[in-house]
Formats: sequence, C-alpha cells, structure tokens
Amino acid sequence: MKKRYFIAGTDTDAGKTLVACGLLARARQDSMSTAAVKPVSAGCEVTAEGLRNDDAVQLLAQCTLPLVYEQVNPIAFKPPIAPHIAAAYEGTRMTADRMAGFTRGVLMQGADLTLIEGAGGWRVPLNERETLADLAIALQTPVILVVGMKLGCISHTLLTVEAIKRDGLRLAGWVANRIDPDMSEFEANLDTLKSSLAAPLLGVVPHLSETDSLALAGAAAEYLQLP
Repeated sequence: MKKRYFIAGTDTDAGKTLVACGLLARARQDSMSTAAVKPVSAGCEVTAEGLRNDDAVQLLAQCTLPLVYEQVNPIAFKPPIAPHIAAAYEGTRMTADRMAGFTRGVLMQGADLTLIEGAGGWRVPLNERETLADLAIALQTPVILVVGMKLGCISHTLLTVEAIKRDGLRLAGWVANRIDPDMSEFEANLDTLKSSLAAPLLGVVPHLSETDSLALAGAAAEYLQLP
C-alpha cells in the first residue's frame, strides 16, 4: 500500500523539512521508494538553473525516484516572506487546485512513500479565499504534524489539531522536534501533549548539531518511525 502524508507544522521553523527528510531517510533504510513535493517555497537563491529553495533541495536529495527540482518545488519565490505576499509582488495568483495538480503529478509516480510538505503553519494564505490547508483537503491526505518544541507549543499544537479535524482530515501522527535546546520543562510539556493528543507520537527529535543536510536527515531518521 502506497503511503502519502501531508507534513504540517505548528509554526514557521517548526522543523517540517528536517522531519520530512528524516522520514524519507527512514523509508529508504527500509528499502521503500520515496518522493516528495514542496508545492510552494518562499526564500530562494538565484542559481544558473533557476530559483532554488534549500528545503526543497534537501527533500529532492531524499527522493529515490528520478524527479527533477521543478517537480518537487513547482512554485518558488525569491523573498523569504509569506507566499501569498510574494505572489502578489510578482503579479501572480496561487490556487489550491493548481498546486494539487502539480502534486498529483508526483503522486502518480507511485512511490512507496510520498510526502507533501506545507509552508509555515496550517492556515498560511494562498490567496484572498484559500489557505494551504485547502491543498491538503483537495488531496485528502492524512496529516503528520511537526511540533516545534518551545514555549507556547501546547496551544499552537492543540489549535492546529483542532483545525485539521475541522477540515475533515485525519491526523496520522505527530513528531516532537526540540528546536529550542534550552526549553524549560521540556518533559512536562511533552507529557501534556502526549495526554492531549489521540494520534500516535512518531518520534522525539532532539536538538541536532549536524550541519550537513544529508547527515542531519540520517540523524533524525534514528528517532522517527513511519505511521
């Protein structure tokens, strides 16, 4: 059975890419074929090949299918700002339907595991009517929530889970990612989340010091399990 999940975060910089790459690395260790999509990115470098986003490059490196960058990240903006604002600056308009079309193209490749990584939190706007959550709804994919463990994460998590359920999607699991190594009462916060969430905890990723992205994904994989 092919596994497909939407990777959401409690906030910007919660660690979605780290966890997504870790899960893809875990799948590769289990001899599964892998693919990934980051439908929209904001914060790209200008290269000879075009705009490139570091998160999308990391995801591509974990794909076993012969995908090209534009399949993994079909919509890219240079400034590191909210995607809908970046789109407005360029005079373009994003829609969930268009993003779903790009994503389905990769899903049709038939990888054993395909991950779709969102941008920012659950309600990041795409246009005046839609948010990135509408993409997950259009695709009807279960959600894996990455919780950036820091002060305030409990409220952010519960609100996000409430929104995911209200949107009619299944929370397949969640990951606690220790983005703040000095977080006070880490274990107490983690215990509160464990008791508050019905979905399985897929892993607790410590604050990792690796700098190489491939090594970082491999390190994260050791703390993760697939739903």
